[in-house]
Amino acid sequence: MSASTFQVKHGPISHLPEGDGRASAIGRALSRFPSLTTTVPKEFVHRAAVAEVLLTGWERRDDTRFGVTAQWPRGHSFFAPIDGTHYDPLLATETIRQVGSLLAHAEFDVPLTHQFLMRDLAFTVRPEHLRISGAPAGLDIDITCTEVRWRGKKLAGLRYEAVLSRDGEIAATGSASYTCTTPEVYRRLRGDRTRCDDRPQLPLTAPVSPRSVGRMSPADVVLSPTDAPHQWQLRVDTRHPTLFDHPVDHIPGMVLIEAARQGAASALATSPLLPTGIHSEFTRYAELDSPCLIEAHHIASGDARTVLVTGHQNGLPVFTSTVMTAPLPGH
Repeated sequence: MSASTFQVKHGPISHLPEGDGRASAIGRALSRFPSLTTTVPKEFVHRAAVAEVLLTGWERRDDTRFGVTAQWPRGHSFFAPIDGTHYDPLLATETIRQVGSLLAHAEFDVPLTHQFLMRDLAFTVRPEHLRISGAPAGLDIDITCTEVRWRGKKLAGLRYEAVLSRDGEIAATGSASYTCTTPEVYRRLRGDRTRCDDRPQLPLTAPVSPRSVGRMSPADVVLSPTDAPHQWQLRVDTRHPTLFDHPVDHIPGMVLIEAARQGAASALATSPLLPTGIHSEFTRYAELDSPCLIEAHHIASGDARTVLVTGHQNGLPVFTSTVMTAPLPGH
């Protein structure tokens, strides 16, 4: 289980009152330059840094179908290009995650103060459409909500499927599901753990060799060595500007998915690794104050090189990821 905990400090531009001079100026600019592109409000996708927002717009097509646009940067401080030639497939994961929170707030009227508990998140990419060209990749995303659950008139949860197209070709597909909770319910569920600032945390452990997990910088490694083969302790650096974009009371799901990617790279002894798909399920919160053990097992899966990665904390399962990989073109 992975919850998105985000504190709103400033309202997005779209919520400025009509009489506000800034709103009028923005409206005039958009009318004069209809082709202008901007990101969606960062609050809608639970990011503190504007630079981490991948989505650029959305529209409702009917009650369960939406169109979303996104842009992937050719260079990113964390989602760096694979071998300098392909977009990092985990950009697809983050894009799909952001879509879920965007639609909840912008189309299903979920207050910005509510919490999101991610149940599962999956993606599959087509490597031939991930090649980096001379400009950032623009994406058109078709979203179909397959399960919309209500509690009275309030959204209780959502499952959706995504098709990400680039230049008219399908680059990736994926799905996700989550539930929404009010701040009051979340506080009852989490208790004292919701106080992020004074929570005890484990000391930062040493990273494994970056090259062994497909990374260049030790700061981006989320695995620490143990005495057992293909087993690591999750390395949790809450200062990381992308993985911990804002204060949280637990380890975010994207950290666990990155641990799955790095565990698969180590288990397969392959660097650089091109994940063609990762299917993840989250069963409980990964806490900041207890060691989380990550294990990877190579499993037979036809022609694909597939690795099952699991995380356990205090003897209980936290998440499971199935990582599918393919040789990087040209290697």
